[in-house]
Amino acid sequence: MGQAGACGAARSRVAKRRRRAWRPRGGRGRAGSGVPQPGGAAAPGHCPSPHLSAGRGHRAAAAARLCDGKMKEATSAAPQIPGPPPSSPPPPPPGLAEARGEGDGRGAGRGRGPGPGPGAAHFHNGSVNPLLLLLLLLLPPPPAAPEGAPPWRSEQAIGALAASRGAGVLVASGSCLHQLSPTLRAQRARLHGLQPGNCSAPLALAPPARPRPPAGFSKLLLPYGEGGAAGGRLLTGWTFDFGACEVRALGNLSGGALLRRREVVSCHPRGSTAGAVYRAPGGRGWYLAVAATYELPPAQVLPGSQCQLAASDADVAITVQNTERLFLEEDGRLKLLRGAGSLYFVDAFLWNRSVYFPYYPYDYARGAAPRAPAMVRIAQSTRVDFQGQVALACGRGHPDGRRLLLSSCLLEPPGLWAGVFSAAVGGARRRSPATTALCLFRMSEIQARARTCGSDFQTLDNHNCGKDTEPNAVQPIESSTVIHSDLTSVYGTVVLNRTVLFLGTGNGQLLKVILDENLTSNCPEVIYEIKEETPVFHKLVPDPENNAYIYLASGKEVRRIRVANCNSHHSCVACLTAMDPHCGWCHSLQRCTFQDDCKQVDNIQTWLNISSRTQECSQIQIIRSSHSQTSVSVLGNFTKCLWHSVTPASTKKDLCQHKGQSQDSCSCNIKNPKTVDKDFLAISVWVTYDSWNFTRIFNFTNCSSLRECSVCVDATCAWCENENKCINPFTACDPMDYRKNQNVCRASRKPPLSRGGGLQAKKNPKINPDSQVFSIQSIMPEKVSTLGKSDMIVIGTNFTQASNISMILKGTSTCDQDVIHVYQVLNDTHMKFSLPSSRKEMKDVCIQFDGSDCFPAGTLSFVALPLCSSIFPLTTWISGGQNITIEGRNFDVIDSLIISHEVKDFSVLKECTETQCNFLAPNLKSSKSRSNVNVKMKVQDVLLDCSTLRYHDDPQFTGYRVDPLGLTELEVKIQKENDNFNISKHDIEMTLFYGENEQQNCSFENITRGQDLTTILCKIKGLSSNSDIFASSKKVRVRLGNLELYVEQESVPSTWYFLIVLPVLLVTVIFVAVVVTRYKSKELSRKQSQQLELLESELRKEIRDGFAELQMDKLDVVDSFGTVPFLDYKHFALRTFFPESGGFTHIFTEDMHSRDPGDKNESLTALDALICNKSFLVTVIHTLEKQKSFSVKDRCLFASFLTIALQTKLVYLTSILEVLTRDLMEQSSNMQPKLMLRRTESVVEKLLTNWMSVCLSGFLRETVGEPFYLLVTTLNQKINKGPVDVITSKALYTLNEDWLLWQVPEFSTVALNAVFEKIPENESADVCRSIAVNVLDCDTIGQAKEKIFQAFLSKNGSLYGLQINEIGLELQLGTRQKELLDIDSSSVILEDGITKLNTIGHYEISNGSTINVFKKLSNFTSDVEYSEHHCHLILPDSEAFQDVQGKRHRGKHKFKVKEMYLTKLLSTKVAIHSVLEKLFRSIWSLPNSKAPFAIKYFFDFLDAQAENKKITDPDVVHIWKTNSLPLRFWVNILKNPQFVFDIKKTPHIDSCLSVIAQAFMDAFSLAEQQLGKEAPTNKLLYAKDIPNYKEEVKAYYKAIRDLPPLSSLEMEEFLTQESKKHENEFNEEVALTEIYKYIVKYFDEILNKLERERGLEDAQKQLLHVKVLFDEKKKCKWV
Repeated sequence: MGQAGACGAARSRVAKRRRRAWRPRGGRGRAGSGVPQPGGAAAPGHCPSPHLSAGRGHRAAAAARLCDGKMKEATSAAPQIPGPPPSSPPPPPPGLAEARGEGDGRGAGRGRGPGPGPGAAHFHNGSVNPLLLLLLLLLPPPPAAPEGAPPWRSEQAIGALAASRGAGVLVASGSCLHQLSPTLRAQRARLHGLQPGNCSAPLALAPPARPRPPAGFSKLLLPYGEGGAAGGRLLTGWTFDFGACEVRALGNLSGGALLRRREVVSCHPRGSTAGAVYRAPGGRGWYLAVAATYELPPAQVLPGSQCQLAASDADVAITVQNTERLFLEEDGRLKLLRGAGSLYFVDAFLWNRSVYFPYYPYDYARGAAPRAPAMVRIAQSTRVDFQGQVALACGRGHPDGRRLLLSSCLLEPPGLWAGVFSAAVGGARRRSPATTALCLFRMSEIQARARTCGSDFQTLDNHNCGKDTEPNAVQPIESSTVIHSDLTSVYGTVVLNRTVLFLGTGNGQLLKVILDENLTSNCPEVIYEIKEETPVFHKLVPDPENNAYIYLASGKEVRRIRVANCNSHHSCVACLTAMDPHCGWCHSLQRCTFQDDCKQVDNIQTWLNISSRTQECSQIQIIRSSHSQTSVSVLGNFTKCLWHSVTPASTKKDLCQHKGQSQDSCSCNIKNPKTVDKDFLAISVWVTYDSWNFTRIFNFTNCSSLRECSVCVDATCAWCENENKCINPFTACDPMDYRKNQNVCRASRKPPLSRGGGLQAKKNPKINPDSQVFSIQSIMPEKVSTLGKSDMIVIGTNFTQASNISMILKGTSTCDQDVIHVYQVLNDTHMKFSLPSSRKEMKDVCIQFDGSDCFPAGTLSFVALPLCSSIFPLTTWISGGQNITIEGRNFDVIDSLIISHEVKDFSVLKECTETQCNFLAPNLKSSKSRSNVNVKMKVQDVLLDCSTLRYHDDPQFTGYRVDPLGLTELEVKIQKENDNFNISKHDIEMTLFYGENEQQNCSFENITRGQDLTTILCKIKGLSSNSDIFASSKKVRVRLGNLELYVEQESVPSTWYFLIVLPVLLVTVIFVAVVVTRYKSKELSRKQSQQLELLESELRKEIRDGFAELQMDKLDVVDSFGTVPFLDYKHFALRTFFPESGGFTHIFTEDMHSRDPGDKNESLTALDALICNKSFLVTVIHTLEKQKSFSVKDRCLFASFLTIALQTKLVYLTSILEVLTRDLMEQSSNMQPKLMLRRTESVVEKLLTNWMSVCLSGFLRETVGEPFYLLVTTLNQKINKGPVDVITSKALYTLNEDWLLWQVPEFSTVALNAVFEKIPENESADVCRSIAVNVLDCDTIGQAKEKIFQAFLSKNGSLYGLQINEIGLELQLGTRQKELLDIDSSSVILEDGITKLNTIGHYEISNGSTINVFKKLSNFTSDVEYSEHHCHLILPDSEAFQDVQGKRHRGKHKFKVKEMYLTKLLSTKVAIHSVLEKLFRSIWSLPNSKAPFAIKYFFDFLDAQAENKKITDPDVVHIWKTNSLPLRFWVNILKNPQFVFDIKKTPHIDSCLSVIAQAFMDAFSLAEQQLGKEAPTNKLLYAKDIPNYKEEVKAYYKAIRDLPPLSSLEMEEFLTQESKKHENEFNEEVALTEIYKYIVKYFDEILNKLERERGLEDAQKQLLHVKVLFDEKKKCKWV
């Protein structure tokens, strides 16, 4: 089984589905197999809301079809209960043929086209009962129109496309791989492995002129192995990294590559690559066969391309590699024959245990193909086994042949291969109707005629072939060849034993070709057209899940298109005669549908496919059976006719009824009236079958107006032969004449024209071709719209000598040719034709004179209707005349441009190219209004809207000024009022008048817009002297289109004018200033008074609220908070040892259990033994501390490395600590002993911290951990109870004044109902997915999401393994949802550009609202990183604050006083007071009257040292103990809960814990605090509690001192047990290596110190030995 591109990816599963789908007529087989099936997207024109997308709301969509009075359509699918018909609807107007039960291509049951006759078939639409409504809700969704789903768009041109049953749609564009759902919803996108940045291409690729080979960065996109034990895989190949290939897990494309290798595909964007993956014989794994263009001419290599292949790989063409290794063996290559040139490989596919590569030789330098396309064949093996090649001949109908191969597809079950071939286009070779062709070849013939003599490849048989190495040519199946002007792609499948081909075109069409049993193709049907007319991608990919859809790529877009337009067939006969195997007639719906859209009722088949006869269609026949009665019969294939009645359409009385039994004929007889009254002008026929019913209305009011027999019979009227007229069936006429003539009329209908095979017309043998000389020179125009052309001109000679002239148009080879008779012969050289409408394509034209040979007249292109994209300028002046430009496409088929204004339309002169039209704006000065005008395009008799042109009053000029420039130039500045006109130099002409009516033209320079006026600058150059003109200038004439006006020079006021006006102005200004000043002063005083009152009111309110809160507020502390999330010892120790060096953490976390104890290298063993020498180690530490470059950071790191290295030797480490501490006391005693151990400036101080952490880890976890975690949780709960500014992290409730949110707005609590969707299918049902959560209306969406997330965690544990950034929130609003985001389009943007984050109040979410919590599908990122351009509660100091808050809060922000909210600090303290005291007492308590061994031991050690040193001051020993335990250990823990627990410490929590830690240390201080009113609040907060704490601390120290001393044996036993606990926790070798780095850095100093010390000679030798071992290891590059 193999995978080969878009066409071959689903072949095996398509074949299985196809065999499963085919059943005999009347069975429940599927309509198609190789092409997708509908997915439920809503069709246009339906009642359901557009929010009902694919995959949801099917029942709601069915129920919604009851709206807008469309009950007739909705009930068409529902089974009806047998019974008499309801009241008949009123008859339709005369001549109106309704067919409400038969669609018109606009959706289910919404048709207005003609049905089988002039009557109207519709379904019962009486009152809706509950049973009927229930049936409606159970109906499947209506079929979707092709344009129902929007296309998916990429940033770059699409390079590869594939579809997978498990992974959806895969698209490669630029440097990105996109994964889409089957309905084209983006799921995830990932960059190619080594490409940084976004998905943009590394360099721009200009698309080559078609049909030249395309260029792209993606070369392979092959899913394979789905359904296997290992899961599916995706193999991708890119030009990047020298043509690298990657293999990924198909179910986890966002993960890393499982395998990667360079030089697999072509590394040239313009090079080709084709590949297929297959299972090797014997199940020996998956193999990739790839053919590629590895080398291009130097001129074709793009700049910056990284392609440096080895010389041995330059001639490689085909390789075979194992996908599990991507390793190329020597026999896995097939090389090019010398001189073969470049080959362009188009596709790769598998057939009959071989791999086939269709290709064509291509000369990149000339842009031409020197030879015909070919196909090479190799075996499906683990090596390259060449099995021959053949040439592919598809040149019929084109003089130059078709040497380019554009697309390829294998039709596996019938053994056919389809290819799209093209002739070269460019230069003198123009595109013609025969440029491209679809050719089908039999694979059996290709396999049989393949020669093993390679004309392009080096093969083993070449030396036996001699010079005859040309491959055999294989001819296509001629009957299935489709010749077209511009095909681009092909995909084929087999449905109901019919071969179906889908063809893409260069103008954006998707064509459908159906081959009959003899493989003869029909005229292609256009099933979809891209509005932008972009070329269709060379691969068409079926939907593997739904065979009613196909994926169509074009440019940067991918569309999901339905494979058939079944609802375009309006009757059962039309549906079946269309011979589309995807479509059939659904009896229960009474329209043409896909099989899956037709609901079976009571296990009865109601769908007729193309294998059914048209006689099986239900038809109502009205025939006069005798002189006195007329028979109304129902014909067709039905099992039971339970009820049949005929009633007048205008009344309720029955004309006849028939209650049938099983297999009875369904007919009833009506007695003919003597005169046809109103009851017989329109009748309603009601028919009830065993599972469905329908009603049809016949309207006979216009029968008498029909003049032809066939038209009369088709209208279900009757033709009376003896009277030779059309009559009402109930009108008297001889029955024999009635029946006879009806049958004759049916037989005499003109059959449709047979399909023509070419442009050769039938000759008239009576005409002598030599007697007349005709010639055709040209036809005009050569391009027309699809509406046709009524005045086509042909130019030639001798036109007046012919009596019968016809124009013959021939487009696609399998379609009928159009024969058009001449409309008017104007003269001997000109004649006129009227072309009918046609679809988009290019056609050959020839002219036939009197039945003789057809004279070629060139080609004619039918293009889409013109479309406007822009108009410039958008505004013009009322006088008109400005040059207006519109841009778009297909403007060269416009007949005229129409300006539509008020009630009249008028044409304007135009100059049009294909993409641009220019015209002069018309003069609308005589119009009464200054409204906008609509620009329309007239094509034939159709007016197409283009754009709107706005008119404004003419521009107003105020004056001009002339300035000299040198001696020969003048500068003229013309002033005009500011307006919105875009005036260019082509619109304006300026002339300066001077002297005695002399004039000079002024050349336009530029236009400058000022604050009030616009200046137009022009210059007069080349003057002999400018002084005369400057002095005598009079006026300037300005011409703007049709507007002509004269501008006067700006006047200069005289001096006396200023002398009079200036004093008056000064007096006026002074008076106004005095009045305004007094008014402003009073207004300011009034506002200040109001603001002071407001401030006083606010102060009263805040103080009262603070007091009330202190007395009444109570925080509900949860005593049971679940399991405390302790970190394991390893991570606790590392975070304590390396608080600021997180980079060391990972190197110590190696799994020690997997290491071999005997594998320790010799150098580290020797070093380990050396540091176990106490004298040596103490000497090294002292030596290092004396080095100036040995920084404080180095001392801490060295101490931590030493702690890890001696982790299992705690007894020895303790002895080292004792020695170093004594040495430190010696240093401190000389100066200030109270400062000892206060700072971390030596190795021993950090070593003491680490030693305490190791020895007290158990006490911390068992005694202090739970109250500590409760404190952090309670503090966080209190902070979140009030507003928290998400930008600054400041909060209303805090312990730290610096983090107090005093700019607090009014807020309230909102109770929400959070509903969690069940993400994993196997999640236990007892998980509560609906949780009540309280948030604040001032919370951002991110804060609300975090509160909801934490509420779920506290109640249920993990949220299905998701992180908070992987979930989103939606507000449930009735039946729709609105996603909640911190920033969206509704966010408020303040005047200084700062965006205010959305809050719960912003979305107006009220109490009890439902919030849906959903999992983000793809591309989820962390929450928004806010910057200075965002704000939350603390708004910037600007007037925008007032605009946001409204009048109720106006001015409140300016008068907030921070001290008003200091009571919030006290409120927070009260809330956590009990928890805090519990924590403190757990630290300085003695459980069971026993102190931890480490504390007792070290405190006794300090007491002993004080006695030895004769220190009598008790304060010194107290300070030593305080610095060694609370300061060095407990404060570090209290300020960093993340060292102990698996939690995240926020900046706000850190600030509050700093206050607590300060209070903790104050409790151990001996100094009395002297605090005043100006003291910091952080000190004042616990000022009253500190004295009590001090007493408890003193008692704690005394109790420890009073305990009996520990024996050395007890301490050693404790340390030994602790050492055993931590065995294999860390990688000691890393610590030893880091210690050696410090030793070797200061090696000389250490060595000198050892030499000076006595008794360290052995240590000196060991150190030298260790250095030798490390140096040898370094030379061998072991480290």
